Amino acid sequence: MTRYALITGASSGIGLALAEALARRGRSLILVARQRDQLESIAIELTQRFGVEVLFRACDLGEPLRLSGFLLELEEGERQIDLLVNCAGMGTSGPFLAQDWMTEQDLIEVNILALTRLCHALGNSMALQGGGQILNVASVAAFQPGPWMSTYYASKAYVLHFSEGLREELKSCGIKVSVLCPGPTRTAFFGTAQMDTVKLERQQLMSPEEVALHTVRALAKNKAIIIPGRRNRWLAFSPRLSPRWLTRKIAGAINKAYCPR
Repeated sequence: MTRYALITGASSGIGLALAEALARRGRSLILVARQRDQLESIAIELTQRFGVEVLFRACDLGEPLRLSGFLLELEEGERQIDLLVNCAGMGTSGPFLAQDWMTEQDLIEVNILALTRLCHALGNSMALQGGGQILNVASVAAFQPGPWMSTYYASKAYVLHFSEGLREELKSCGIKVSVLCPGPTRTAFFGTAQMDTVKLERQQLMSPEEVALHTVRALAKNKAIIIPGRRNRWLAFSPRLSPRWLTRKIAGAINKAYCPR
């Protein structure tokens, strides 16, 4: 029976790069994102290039009822999913009190609630199948607080700690859990978060393809925490060397510099 890798946030950025990297290795895919037209063209292209089966489902993971419907479809279907990649995510920047609350709620729904619900639903399916693998996408932001992006940083800290906890819990079920913590990457994330992309373009950012290549190699080795790039590994480690008050100050100053004015 064909087994599938299900990837959320698969229409662009790291999610799309991971879909291509897995398809290149012969994996059949189920792609999930909001944009149906983009997913359809991506599915056709990957099928033609790599000769794999690529299915897709347009679903706004920030809407619990739509997510429930999607999970019901998966439960009633016959396709076995042995790799879940939770890549869908969003960010906001600027003063917390100035944010539109509905946007902040969407961030929490997608980055935390949908990710957790997918892990629960598909984790149970994998346990019944005798095993599988889960990759949750966090960020180097997960290792410290982030003033002026407070909700985003906190959501990624949740993903990191949740994933590490699941890794220990699910070992006995034959389920491997890893968490990807990329640094700043050349994606549409910064524009969506309304950050100063002109300043960011001056930085040496990794490409989504570089992140994906590093990630699939680390997944094959069952790495617990995947941090692509030496500079990003330093960004993740450096908060341990400073007192918390100083870590907050530095992160806040950096984030504020890229916030919308």
